[in-house]
Amino acid sequence: MSRKRNRALLAMSALALAATAVIPTPHAEALENGVGRTPPMGWNTWNTFGCNINETLIRQTADAIVSSGMRDLGYEYVVVDDCWFDPNRDSAGNLRANPTRFPSGMKALGDYLHARGLKFGLYQAPLDRTCAQYFGSYPGATGSLGHEEQDARQFAAWGVDYLKYDWCSPTGTIDDQVRTFAKMRDALKATGRPILYSINPNSIHEKTGPQRNWGDVANIWRTTEDITNVWNSGQTNGYPMGIQNIVNVNAPLSGYATPGQFNDPDMMVVGRGGMTDTEMRSHFALWAMMAAPLIAGNDMRNMDAATATIMKNANLIAINQDTLGRQATQISNDGTRRILAKRLSNGDVAVALFNQGSSTTTISTTASAIGLSGSSFSLRDAWTNAVTSTGGTISASVPSHGTVVYRVSGGTPTPASTIQGVGSGRCLDVPGSSQVNNTQTQIWDCHGQTNQQWTPTAAGELRVYGNKCLDAEGNNPTNGTRAVIWDCTGATKQKWTLNSNGSITNRGSGLCLDAELGATANGTKVILWSCNGQNNQKWTLK
Repeated sequence: MSRKRNRALLAMSALALAATAVIPTPHAEALENGVGRTPPMGWNTWNTFGCNINETLIRQTADAIVSSGMRDLGYEYVVVDDCWFDPNRDSAGNLRANPTRFPSGMKALGDYLHARGLKFGLYQAPLDRTCAQYFGSYPGATGSLGHEEQDARQFAAWGVDYLKYDWCSPTGTIDDQVRTFAKMRDALKATGRPILYSINPNSIHEKTGPQRNWGDVANIWRTTEDITNVWNSGQTNGYPMGIQNIVNVNAPLSGYATPGQFNDPDMMVVGRGGMTDTEMRSHFALWAMMAAPLIAGNDMRNMDAATATIMKNANLIAINQDTLGRQATQISNDGTRRILAKRLSNGDVAVALFNQGSSTTTISTTASAIGLSGSSFSLRDAWTNAVTSTGGTISASVPSHGTVVYRVSGGTPTPASTIQGVGSGRCLDVPGSSQVNNTQTQIWDCHGQTNQQWTPTAAGELRVYGNKCLDAEGNNPTNGTRAVIWDCTGATKQKWTLNSNGSITNRGSGLCLDAELGATANGTKVILWSCNGQNNQKWTLK
């Protein structure tokens, strides 16, 4: 929700704060609270109703989710956003329901949802005010600042299953946010109740979001400004953002996603007008491919047939909810034709052919490019359910702003491996799961996440994320040249020989992959150096 209205008025102070922010270590311990193993699905009050909410609305919506079959497809969280609370805490400092809007109280509402096989979500903020209070559209100052443990206990007592925790302020460095969000993380854990933790960090996300993997703090975290129901808002990363704008920010962050922690590009606007049916279908398909939370924001009580067809697409829901927990990686993007691929737990790969242009175009890729080897494959169209066969070519004519999604079966997944240093016992790692060209690699404790998964190809490449190659920086590698990631180009400096003695030789320079100065600590940079047979130049693929 975070409704960062009038952000233009706040941007200058936010950017100034961000410029001085200290970026925390990108390799903090992952949050393990047992929930959110796949992206959460459900519904949130804000996009359609804002502050105009009450218990009758929530109960009617819950009944509609059940009767429409949405619950049985996985839409289980019913999240009550801002303005549910009394503007004043009680004499003991406890939160309480707004007595006019929720006269039965929040526990009774949670019980109603639980009795229908649904889960209960609530909104709160980590500072002194919620977003509606910050912008003066709701009275009081009832944020959780200084009340973290007390509020967490209250949420647990009410049977809350999902907490949406919204910074909604231009103030605070990333370190400030990490410390503050972590207080509620720890408070929720102390209750003993499994509560999915959803956070929205500082509003200027280009400065504070993608620079950090929040998986040590929360189950899901917003990566963009607020969504609006248009295709392109013209905002690179400012309030509000259309579908195309959000995809541009969120798609490159795929390395952060894993079971229990997912990027959140904001609630869906399917069914809220403002776009064509083709654009609405792309919106849903791309959220499914990006392993995004599928949180509806339309009026579920009055859902038309076109909206139901999109949001009840079982093929796309299955791709989104796949237990491997991968977010699709970007295979290519020429500005018009964008291709995303998402590996699935049974060995299939979902591939999205996304037309960002203004006219119909043909978009093509291959089974090899999406990580499958073999000579015979089947393609299931996620929209039509039609199955066709191919020897490896994957292609479709895609309308403007349309997205064709195939589930590709057959062949053998190209295996990915960790590359572990013999001398250090640590793995070749892309810091912070970055997918930015020229990011220098390092060694780090082996954890097997996507930023440590390297796929050797027949051409001699070592690929990470499916579309980035280990690369010797520059045009004339010499001793000390940085080993970086870069878009795969086929250049000789991106080709490597895995030698029987454990060394990995760059074919363009003849130099060996080397942990700098023989160091073994986390964060040691990886460079190229004359081959010398020492342990800091020996690696094992596992």
